[in-house]
Amino acid sequence: MNTALMNHMIDRYNALSYTHEYIFGFFYKGNVYMVETDASVLPYILTLDKASRGQGYAIRFKPTTDQKLFLLSHGYASIVCSKAFFNEIADTSKYNKGEIFEKMVTESFGMEWEKDNVPFTDGGDIVVDNIAYQIKFEKATFTNEKFLARF
Repeated sequence: MNTALMNHMIDRYNALSYTHEYIFGFFYKGNVYMVETDASVLPYILTLDKASRGQGYAIRFKPTTDQKLFLLSHGYASIVCSKAFFNEIADTSKYNKGEIFEKMVTESFGMEWEKDNVPFTDGGDIVVDNIAYQIKFEKATFTNEKFLARF
């Protein structure tokens, strides 16, 4: 892995990001977990990967078991639901797993979820106690080289 490139992309992402607070979601031991944490974890949990054609490289949240354990010990963790329940909803929904997770997180805070397309540069996915959070589920793309080159 090209650590220098990944770190550069994370630094650029952080410089452009509206918020540095995150809620990460992932499957672990038959459940869906959510972990509230901040940008300090990004170098330890993100992966450098090929982006779609013409986009260069991308940084993605594709956590390994070790990265999931790291997150569980570096934030406030809670179980959202079982993996089976989550997949049952995903199998019958028009939304992808990231959107389903975002909806579940939003509703867990007593708010109504609405699908939006607010860029990470302009806002978070949810605001709780005046703190904006980006919400990311397994396999989420943070950004790519082509997007970062525009700024």
